[in-house]
This record gives sequence, structure tokens and C-alpha cells, in this order.
Amino acid sequence: MTAGPGSRRKTTAPQAAAVPGTVRPGGRTARVREAVLRAAGDALAECGFAHLDLAEVARRAEVGKTTVYRRWGTVTALLADLLDDMAEQSEPRTETGALLDDLRANASLVRRTLTDPRQGALFKAVIAAATCDTRAAEALHRFYAARVAEWAPCVRQAVERGEVPDDTDPEQVVRAVSAPLYYQLLTTGSPLDQAAAERAARAAYDAARAGAFTTAR
Repeated sequence: MTAGPGSRRKTTAPQAAAVPGTVRPGGRTARVREAVLRAAGDALAECGFAHLDLAEVARRAEVGKTTVYRRWGTVTALLADLLDDMAEQSEPRTETGALLDDLRANASLVRRTLTDPRQGALFKAVIAAATCDTRAAEALHRFYAARVAEWAPCVRQAVERGEVPDDTDPEQVVRAVSAPLYYQLLTTGSPLDQAAAERAARAAYDAARAGAFTTAR
């Protein structure tokens, strides 16, 4: 999973059935959607999923309540649209020509995202929501799938260069970078510093080189 502020490039998520709020509009409707999603992200980061309220989001976005209720209908549908938008707006992968450096860039992006005051709080709230709400979990899974797919080509290129075994699973390598950073965020409370990002990248790289992520395992 990787997301963060910075340059923007659209990514393609796996195909899924449309849910309320996910049809991409244009013009004024697009501006309303942007304002509502920004307000929803702010409210989620400040108050958590349990206190997310469509009427309050409408007030923050300065749009009519009926607009929000008609377009999204439920807080879960709004959360799903927010996550889909975040996946599209996330920073693109870095390709350096060396797998370790690519994984370092991935780990640094995850660390920056999770230590950002707004983004870090937002992700904690989304993860909490996903543990008790099926549609929230599905939206979170789509988000991670899109971000893993964005970075997987770095591993495929490493296979072509002979850096890692031919049957290395690219997605497993990418997940292995962010997994310890999320675990540290959620379980220890210790700072996510650059040293933590370096350890995550190095561990995933060494494991990939050793064949830990081959499809035969």
C-alpha cells in the first residue's frame, strides 16, 4: 500500500461494481465532489469513522445536505469514493534502475504518508472502519490493490535485470515493504522515521533476493 502527497498520476484499480458516488462527474458536479471528499477526509481524520456524518460533511463542504444524501446515500459509500479518489491521486512509483532504491522510494512514500498529520490520522480511521464494515473493507482492499499494482512493475523490471529470481511475485514484494510500517504505526506508537523505512525496504529486498517471494513457496 502506498499513497502520499506530491506529483499526481492516475492509477487503475481492479474492476469492481460501481457503488454510489463512484461515477466520475464533470463541471460543477466535479467541483462539488471534490469539496465533499475533502470535507469527508478532514472529518474522518478529526473524528473517526464512527462519528462521520453526511450532514456534517455537507456543512463542511458548504453544499446542500440533499446533494450529499442523493449522491452517496451512506457514509460507507462516501468512504469508498474517498479511497478510490485517494488511489487515483496518489504519487506515482519511482523507477531508479535498481530494485533496492525503488523499494526505498516506496518505503519513504509510505512513511511520509503515515506521518503526515492529516493522512496518518485518516488512514488509522479507515483501517478501523474496515475491521467492522464490509463495504469499508472492500474499499480499502481496492485502494491497496491499486497502489500495489502501481509499484509492481519495479519488481518485474528487477526480474528482467536478474536481481531477483524469475518466479518472484511482484505484489508480495511490494506488500512486504509497507507491512512493517503499518504494523509499527498501529501497534507500537513508536516514531516512523527514515531508519524504519530503510529497514523495511532492505528487509523486503534481501528476502526477495533470497527467493522468499517466489511463487513456488
